[in-house]
This record gives sequence, structure tokens and C-alpha cells, in this order.
Amino acid sequence: MDWMVSLAQLLLSISILVAVHEMGHLLAAKYFGMRVEQFSIGFPPKLISFKKGETEYALSAIPLGGYVKISGMIDESLDTETMNKEPQPWEFRSKPAWQRLIVMLGGIFVNVVVGILIFIGVTYTFGETYFLKDVINENGGFQVGPVGESIGLKTGDKIVKINGQDFEYLQDIIRPETLLADNAYYTIERDGKLIDINIPPDFIQKFNKREGVGTFVSFRVAPVIAEVSKETLADRMGLQAGDKIVEVNGQPVSYIDEVNAAVKATGDSIQLGVLRAGQTIAFKESFKDQKSIGFRADTKMLEETIEKQMNYGFLESIPLGTERAFTTLVVQVKAFGKVISGVLSPRESLSGPIGIMQAYGTVWDWERFWSLTGVLSLVLAFMNLLPIPALDGGHVMFLSYEMIARRKPSDKFLETAQKIGMVFLLTLMVLIFANDIIKLF
Repeated sequence: MDWMVSLAQLLLSISILVAVHEMGHLLAAKYFGMRVEQFSIGFPPKLISFKKGETEYALSAIPLGGYVKISGMIDESLDTETMNKEPQPWEFRSKPAWQRLIVMLGGIFVNVVVGILIFIGVTYTFGETYFLKDVINENGGFQVGPVGESIGLKTGDKIVKINGQDFEYLQDIIRPETLLADNAYYTIERDGKLIDINIPPDFIQKFNKREGVGTFVSFRVAPVIAEVSKETLADRMGLQAGDKIVEVNGQPVSYIDEVNAAVKATGDSIQLGVLRAGQTIAFKESFKDQKSIGFRADTKMLEETIEKQMNYGFLESIPLGTERAFTTLVVQVKAFGKVISGVLSPRESLSGPIGIMQAYGTVWDWERFWSLTGVLSLVLAFMNLLPIPALDGGHVMFLSYEMIARRKPSDKFLETAQKIGMVFLLTLMVLIFANDIIKLF
């Protein structure tokens, strides 16, 4: 039932973001004297509702969005009966174009502000943990998985520069702004020589897959045993916590990746040289029908060496959190541009509710929850600004035309555009859902 934890996080995040987005529209509309008939988190059928003043507030059953019903506005309700009547002073259509524009931008503006505030709060509350690149390089370089090998990296490589610039932390290697940069490349040191490794334009798509980050690069770990699994080869051999494997089948080893490679090449029997209390002890055991030794490596000492924990005061967190928020927004815009231009595959790059739910994980982690919610808030703002009828951006597009041309599009035109936009968005939603399901298998 781990999926229920992921689902709960997704629904809470969406509910928060939809509530603040629609509240942005509501507050702007009320400020300009427009009548707001309904405010709903979720889509019908309604679960609970109450009325305050002229507005009905509701919590509805389908938690994939929400809406605000403003009198005299052509929206998802397609209330043509009202639109055929004479405009009333309190209606959306009776107000100046600049006021209507502010109302339509209200939700987008609030989502940007909320995204910034979330990033400031996350920075202040949790700080940041970095892994130092120089210490990793001094410790034998990087351990490289299949994703890293696919672009030409090898275990033991020392990554010294990104796009010709020095960097400080392991995280810099996989930042979206790094992977989305044009003509991006790593400079590595291998066998005393400097080599440039190009980053393919669509490389970031590999990180949308569940195994992506974990099979790219990480730090190398010494083969010191932290815990022996029961009823395994290590248990039968008598290996103990604190033992360090120094030899496998006569081959000296210094890192876990070397142990794994030697074990993978093992035949029917395995020989280990283990350093215990200053003495090397030899072990030999049948390896027939085995795939691993059966222990967990001790990473604590290494992590203490390469980890750098940064904690910030509230005033320090404001510019740092704001910068992180806008960097996230720029990355999303750049990624969207690469999808439109065909550099990135829409099928690999776009995720719907199922994909987002997986990102939250099966363990409730507040830092991850708020970080992802902050990202989603900014993504929601950007997506809503796209000039597609039925989105806020569609209304903004038509209102901008009205203000420039000093001529309002006809209600019939706006109604038709709204219908087309809704069909397009529903079709897109079905395709994204289907894509999520396909990517599960």
C-alpha cells in the first residue's frame, strides 16, 4: 500500500496549489467588484459546500484542478444563457479590459509568489546538503553506472569541469540547467589526460526514468562491511561488520565497484581476502547459483568526509530561495522549448499525475514534498500562461488583443474558442495519462 502515501502527497500538493491559484482569481475579481458565484477545489460532483455572501465555496470529488465561476465570463461552464442577457455592472464582461486582464493573471501571479515562498521556506528550514567534487576526485574519482557509460564516462574518471567552468559539488553535474545547456560537455581527467565528454541534447530524458539518477554517477565507496545479511554467502563465510574486503579471487580491490565487477566474473567458487583487526584473513566458499556476497557497505565515514551541510538564516534564505525558484522556472521554460522544437521527446519528457505521484516517493519526506510542491506551483503558473483557450493564457491572449486593437472579440468567437480549448486539453490529458501508464511497464 506504499502507493497510497504517494497519492496522498500528490492530492495534498494539488489541493494546496489549486486553492491558492483560484484564490488569486477570486480576490482580484472581488477587488474590482465582480460577482463570484462559485469557488471550487476539485471538479464536480460536490462533496461539501457552504455559501458566504454571494459566493458558494465547495470541495469537489475529482481532485485534479478547480475553478472560480465569475459572473459574465465565458469559461468552462459555457453559461450561454447568462451571456445572452444584458450585461450587468457586477459582471466580468462589463469591466474594463485591464481589470479583466489582472483577474486572469491573478492565479498565475499567486502561483509564482507561492512557489518563491515555498523555496524560501525550504531553504530556511532544511538548508542544503552538498557532496564535494574535489574530495570525490581525491577518493578515486566517480563511480559510473550504465547511464553515465552511455555517453562515454568510465568508473574512476575525475569530472573536473562543466562546460569549461570549474564547479564545486556533485549535484552540479546533474542539475537540469547543466543537462539542458546548449552544446554542454564535461571535462574529465582519465589516466592523467583531460578529455571532453559531450552531453547529448536529449540526455536529460534519461533522468525522467526511475533508474536514471541512480545509474549515472556517484562517489566510490570502500568495501567496508556495515551489515551482513542473514542466510547469505557473507553470513555463511562468517564475515563481520567492520571487515574490509581487500582481495577477490586473487585480484586486489579498493572500492565496492571493483568488488562487484570481480564477483560478477566469479565462477563456481569465490575467494576473499578480508582485513580484520589489522590482519588479512582468507575465505573460500562455493559460489554456484549465487549472484552476490550479501552485505551492505559502510558509507558513513566517506559521507562525513565529502558532505557539506549549509544552513541559512531567514534573511539569507530570501535571495537564495528566490534564485532557486526563478532558476526552476527558467529550466521549465527551456525544457518546454526543447520539447516544442523536437530536441526532447514529448513522450519521455511529459509526466501526468501518475508520474508526478512517483516523484513524491513512498515515504513521506517533508523536504521532498515541499520542494516538489514549489516546482509544481511554478510549472502550474507557466503552463497556465500558455496562449491556449480554456487556460488563463488564452483569456490573456484575447484580452491583450482587445486592449491593442480596441475591439473585443465576439462572445460567439470566445465561446467557440473555449470549446476548442477544452477539447484540446481533455485530449492532451488522456494522452498524458496513457503515457504515464505505458511508462510504468
